[in-house]
Amino acid sequence: MEINKTGKQVFIIHGYGATPDNHWFPWLKEKLTADGAAADILELPAPLSPNLNEWLHYLSQHAAPLTKDTYLVAHSLGCVALLKHLLQITPKEQIGGLILVSGFTKSLPGLELLDEFTQEQLDYSQVIAMTTNRAVIASKDDSIVPYSFSKELAEEVDAALYPVESGGHFLDSDGFTELPFVYDVLRDMMN
Repeated sequence: MEINKTGKQVFIIHGYGATPDNHWFPWLKEKLTADGAAADILELPAPLSPNLNEWLHYLSQHAAPLTKDTYLVAHSLGCVALLKHLLQITPKEQIGGLILVSGFTKSLPGLELLDEFTQEQLDYSQVIAMTTNRAVIASKDDSIVPYSFSKELAEEVDAALYPVESGGHFLDSDGFTELPFVYDVLRDMMN
């Protein structure tokens, strides 16, 4: 058990086809832990054949408690699942922050198997009300989630949009085993 010196808790939520060992997630956890925060990379069930209800159930069990010292970082499909989870709960106080990386809320071309997550268009005013800080980080050359989808998401959740010229989908196969930009935005939120 790591000692949480800052009182801050960060939950990192992966997306479709990913595990806690992929991409920049282990690096981010290591950086946060070195800073004295508690960081957990949640391991959503069946990432290659995701089921919305299973993911929501898992988040309800593992992304808790949510307080002013809790920060949520989600990637890709994890963003959609996290937003839907947040709409199902009522935290006792505002959540410290929310960072959505390569997020989207509508059907992705060529990935119709994920449509269960995006069929229903939702009102995210409750998410806006429950989070103190919100940010969306998106790459203009993302070939999986069109940049326009992430830009639209930023508007839906009233988040600061941080565009990146060339990051792809921020996968390890795109060269991203570290993502300092997410760390910097998160650190600013936490201070």
